[in-house]
Amino acid sequence: MRGSTAADWRAFLDRCRRRCLDRWLEFLLPRACARCGKAVAPDRVWCGACAGALPRLPTGVGPRSPASLATWVAEVAYEGEWEQWIHRFKYPRRGLAGLDARPDAIVSALAADAAARLPEPRPPVVVPVPIHPLRLRARGFHPAGVLAEAVARTLAARCVHGALVTTRPVASQTGLDRAARRRNVHEAFAARPGFAAPRQVVLVDDVVTTGATLAACARALRRAGARRIHAVCVARKL
Repeated sequence: MRGSTAADWRAFLDRCRRRCLDRWLEFLLPRACARCGKAVAPDRVWCGACAGALPRLPTGVGPRSPASLATWVAEVAYEGEWEQWIHRFKYPRRGLAGLDARPDAIVSALAADAAARLPEPRPPVVVPVPIHPLRLRARGFHPAGVLAEAVARTLAARCVHGALVTTRPVASQTGLDRAARRRNVHEAFAARPGFAAPRQVVLVDDVVTTGATLAACARALRRAGARRIHAVCVARKL
């Protein structure tokens, strides 16, 4: 990994840890539907019944994109059962309960399904919305980075961790109105020095509400050379 950044190494070690855990769980436990527990094929997250019962957003590109984005897509609404799974993915339980691989598998599968909605031609590079080092240290992993890996596999693209960095800590967007969200993330992101973005890039995050964070990241990518930025999110907060 010559030329890799600290973010690349952290992402690499996190992938190794998660893959080792997945392999052990697959060895110890039979593959089962993440929702009802019925046996499923090794490449499946849900059984057929659950896959058909879980609500998805309508197929196609989502609502009007922020001006900085060419398009953005989301797979589900951030509510009900989906909200619970996403919360468990972002905030793993402590102790043995934290070994439950279902939240990771479910949310990563949703990210992959959302990526499949992107129009052709598919961009060659995938970039996660960055996380501040203090938040990364507290959380222990980068949720958007995990999802960006799933999106990159779906698109047969290259995932570039650390392409974007935070220039300052950003307060939680929860409870803020649209204008306050824009102010909160204004000039909060920048491209890593030396990163030259291709003309088309996919930006990845877990949940989108107003699109303020995506728009701020997209502006940073434009300054690095990108011309069309497409965003993929797991869920949309309605």
